[in-house]
Amino acid sequence: MSALRIAVIGGDGIGPEVVKQGLGALAAAAGATGLQYSLAEFDLGGDNYLARGGDPRRPSIPVVTPEEIETLRGFDAIYLGAVGHTRVAPGIMERGLLLKLRFELDQYINLRPVRLFPGVPSPLAGKGPEDIDLVVIRENTESLYLGMGGTAREGTPREVSTQEMLSTRFGVERCLRYAFDTARRRREAGKPGRLTLVHKTNVLTHCGGTWFRAFEELGERDYPDVERNYHHVDACCMYLVTSPERYDVVVTENMFGDIITDLGAAVSGGMGMAASGNINPSGVGMFEPVHGSAPDIAGRNRANPMAAIVSMAMLLEETGRNRALPQAVRAGELVYAAALAVSPRLEGEGMDRLRQGTQEVGRMVVEEIGATGSGGAADEK
Repeated sequence: MSALRIAVIGGDGIGPEVVKQGLGALAAAAGATGLQYSLAEFDLGGDNYLARGGDPRRPSIPVVTPEEIETLRGFDAIYLGAVGHTRVAPGIMERGLLLKLRFELDQYINLRPVRLFPGVPSPLAGKGPEDIDLVVIRENTESLYLGMGGTAREGTPREVSTQEMLSTRFGVERCLRYAFDTARRRREAGKPGRLTLVHKTNVLTHCGGTWFRAFEELGERDYPDVERNYHHVDACCMYLVTSPERYDVVVTENMFGDIITDLGAAVSGGMGMAASGNINPSGVGMFEPVHGSAPDIAGRNRANPMAAIVSMAMLLEETGRNRALPQAVRAGELVYAAALAVSPRLEGEGMDRLRQGTQEVGRMVVEEIGATGSGGAADEK
């Protein structure tokens, strides 16, 4: 069996701290399953950007160079901590690293589980883990985030700007296929397996029409066994806070997905519990906690590493499935099960800042993994 090759980008603020705990969970799960893996670290944070002469006020040099992107392309997965530097203007690191890698590596799926872990409080009264258990699949390389448009007469009373929403049948259909396949897989695992398309077809008639036609045609032709529904995005936001149990798998376009998933994180315990994956099933994916760099608590052992640990579980399961590595899938299942077991013991402020400490939570997860089995050692480099 070939070793799983993982590129590690600690990033900024609390990123390196939470990544360290995720790598500890990886080592424990690999030891229990016999998974072989190798690690390579990349310094692509704000400090590196500034040290290379980057302008802190506006983009002046690449955050990640073409050569580094080509190197990253040769890995099976990327594990990222957090992005956002106190001395670098907002947007430089986000667009220069996150969006750059998503587009260049064609990571056309953004996978965001929305699950309330046992013992974790939700702001929704009367809702428990059995009510909040869904996954949002967001198209990740099109729509408004492409940056198509421009500004004329900037800074004058006659300033005018445009931002174009773009949807291609190719991009929409490949995202929908992934969503339909996910719904089938969840049904086989005992979940409802129900797929809901979310858009705003009554106003965004052109792009919404492309999504809806592809959804209906694909469902009728290739996935007649999958139950499918449609909701406008405003109705979806309402249902997420009144009756989240309506949803099992949600698929949507890029901007709506960005909004829906952050709302999903809020109802399922906060950003400290929110994991994500940027996936190209035939290429290299990037897995990261959703939270920011939280510079106010960086280095203080207060950050919740659970989102980073669950992101590692996603990395192992998704990459293992796409690369036909059953040991990786099993390792991911072990990490996820350990996170579920540890979550009732977490204490803190909205699950973002913990009383136990970053390192303590990581140790609890590793111990939980160790209690479930044993196996060969990992090839860690």
